Amino acid sequence: MKFLIAGLGSIGRRHLRNLRALGQEDILLYRTHQATLPDAELGDLPTFTELSLALAEKPDGVIIANPTALHMEVAIAAARAGAALLIEKPVSDSLAGLGELQSVLAQSGKPAMVGFHFRFHPVLNQVKTLLESGQLGKPLSARAHWGEYLPGWHPWEDYRRSYAARADLGGGVVNTLSHPLDYLHWLLGEVEGVSAWTGKLSELKLDVEDHADILLRFAAGEVASVHLDYYQRPPSHTLEITCEDGSICWDNATGSSQVFHAQTGATNQQLPPEGFERNQMFLDEMATFVRLCQGETLPHCTLADGIRAQELVLAIKQSASQGGCMVRLA
Repeated sequence: MKFLIAGLGSIGRRHLRNLRALGQEDILLYRTHQATLPDAELGDLPTFTELSLALAEKPDGVIIANPTALHMEVAIAAARAGAALLIEKPVSDSLAGLGELQSVLAQSGKPAMVGFHFRFHPVLNQVKTLLESGQLGKPLSARAHWGEYLPGWHPWEDYRRSYAARADLGGGVVNTLSHPLDYLHWLLGEVEGVSAWTGKLSELKLDVEDHADILLRFAAGEVASVHLDYYQRPPSHTLEITCEDGSICWDNATGSSQVFHAQTGATNQQLPPEGFERNQMFLDEMATFVRLCQGETLPHCTLADGIRAQELVLAIKQSASQGGCMVRLA
């Protein structure tokens, strides 16, 4: 199969390495040469600076890993060229163009997958199975916390140049760290209302928000709080879910969760497989995308899921601009 990678920053390079690890060698690159990483690992792969020329090579799958604000330009053109899509999260920095993309994909019949890679975390999948089993009763509330110091993400580059730090590229903590919005939707169901407060608290040189505190109200009655920030050291990414008959506490640092069963008083651990490391999620995600390109039908984070996450992002920003007022989602 033939794959095109659009964008050669850190996530584009990761996708390249994982495609190769999966035995895929017919790989094209589309880039603007703005990446700050060395090019040695790119070797002599065919490289294009014009998207139309890259798509003329008829790739089976296109991996969209350029800055968030530029996703739709590539996605719509690639869909019109008949390719399946893997769009890095978030799908965009607005809803503009997403309806057109859905229409083009409906005509081509090709799948689109969104890169919320925590859906491939083995323990979060165990958490989902446990919640669906009803062993802990109905979920009542949840709390997600993700704080991480932005200048430490990519030590090889000036953080101020990164898409995460720039409004013109679709950055900001709500867009960039939107994974909890997706996995809470995945675990607990539809969100019907959002209240949020965002702003800039740190001395980081940004033109975007560096923190967000969010309240989500789910259609089934559950409530969840989400804290995101660009300034916490050391980093912390955790999820707590309280149910009628117990609770779950997951920690990304260890990959494991603690499950408390109220009826027995017992606590047990859910552990990732021995040797599990972060790239396994991306590798499993890519393996799923390859199989989707081959025509298989598999569970995945759909374009509709990605659009819902973006609707949540926009509702959060609307609420914050209105002093934290509740914004209802259709």
